[in-house]
Parts: sequence; C-alpha cells; structure tokens
Amino acid sequence: MKRRELREHIFELLFRVEFNDRDEMPEQMKLFFEDLPQLAAEDQSYIEKKYERIMEKLPQIDQILGEAAEGWKLSRMGKAELTILRLAVYEMEFDANVPVGVAVNEAVELSKKFGGDGAPSFVNGVLGKVGKMEEAEAEKNGTAE
Repeated sequence: MKRRELREHIFELLFRVEFNDRDEMPEQMKLFFEDLPQLAAEDQSYIEKKYERIMEKLPQIDQILGEAAEGWKLSRMGKAELTILRLAVYEMEFDANVPVGVAVNEAVELSKKFGGDGAPSFVNGVLGKVGKMEEAEAEKNGTAE
C-alpha cells in the first residue's frame, strides 16, 4: 500500500479519538481493521505503530498546535481539521522519515478530501506557522541548516 493510502487510514483511525474515550480505542481499532480485510499485515502494523506513537506525543502535538493556531482553541477547530493537523505535526516534528514539505502537502490533500470549506488554507496556514516556529527554535539553538 502506498504511503498516501496508509496516511489516510491513520487519519481515519485517529479521527475516532474525537468520538471515543481512550479506553474504548482498542475496541475501535479492532473494528477499524475488521473493515479492512484486504489490508496486508505489514500495513496494519505500520498503521498501528504510527497511531500509537502519535497518541504518545499528543500532549506535545496539541501544545505546538495551540501555539501555532493563534486565536484558535483546539476545541473550536473542526474535528477533521484537528486530526489532520495532529497527524501532520507529528510527521513534521517527530518522524524523521517524512520531510516537512511532504507532511504539509499531504495534510493539505487530506483536508481537501475530509475537511470543510476553507480547510486546505487553514491547515496550510497553521502548518506554515509550525514550520516557522521550528525554524526559529533551530536558529535559537544553533541547529539551523
């Protein structure tokens, strides 16, 4: 399965977090994968591991988003947009295998498919601020390229 398809499945699984308690998520995950019987074992493993890593970093991801989305509380954001942003910030900040530009582009594409009106520009704008915050932090720490 291609990375874009895997990312879309990760988004769909993460989206369930907005509607279920954390203790319900193992059952939700089981139901999710039952709906994908054709999914290869290695693809399922990839989705599960990435989901778990995102959930582990969720407090840090939400803090980054809270700082970048000036004037927006996370609770006011659309659930699809918030989920897309969380996935993208994880990839930008914590997944060295995904270039920042790819993470942003994929997030915009997801927002076109799953977000509301104006979602692509909103997602792109917030992620642009995350990128600028990352650059400023790198310069401050003397790790800028």
